[in-house]
Amino acid sequence: MRKNQRRTYWIATGFVAFIMTISGGMAITRAAPMMKALAHLGYPPYFSDLLGLGKLVGVCVLLAPGLVKWKEWAYVAFSIVVLSACWSHLQSGDGWMALEPLVTLGALVISYRTRPASRRFVYPKGEQAGEEMGLGRPGVGYSGD
Repeated sequence: MRKNQRRTYWIATGFVAFIMTISGGMAITRAAPMMKALAHLGYPPYFSDLLGLGKLVGVCVLLAPGLVKWKEWAYVAFSIVVLSACWSHLQSGDGWMALEPLVTLGALVISYRTRPASRRFVYPKGEQAGEEMGLGRPGVGYSGD
């Protein structure tokens, strides 16, 4: 891995971890600004506990060495959280502020695309994504018509 790519990965990952740690901490401690924001978006108070715990666990997985399969799930979960936040703000009438979470999504995509080989999930030899469902292999789950 090139030095610039490694640096880009850690800057993007650090940014995502920082944002998710701060917002996760605020959610799990039920900080007043977080509770006000969640109420504005129409979420019940208990949602902050689930959101905060999920974000903090995701940050731990993202930063820990190994756990490559879990990292894939952390990236997916963070993407869903960020896109859901964007949609919730948009539906609550927050206008252009609804697009603010997309900055975090951009950093998340950069982190995912530049991650080192030690943090990537590698399929067992001879397998590819979707093979278990017959995707990408003519003759298996595909009639050819």
